[in-house]
Amino acid sequence: MLKSLLENVDFLENVYQISIAVLLLYSVFSVRLFKKLKRERKLSFFEYTMYIIIRIAIFLWLAAFSLLNMADIN
Repeated sequence: MLKSLLENVDFLENVYQISIAVLLLYSVFSVRLFKKLKRERKLSFFEYTMYIIIRIAIFLWLAAFSLLNMADIN
């Protein structure tokens, strides 16, 4: 079963792309929530750390995605 799944690369690529999209969507929602909480009260150390890490991760993903797409075009 695993061998047949590994042979179906298109399916695995689709699952990978869907998982990235879901993670990115929830990351954006988390950043919005942290911004809202930041206006209401001071964020705890853990919340502030997560806020910064998520924003950096979104930026790094966007940069990597853009560079990979530019490399595919050329």
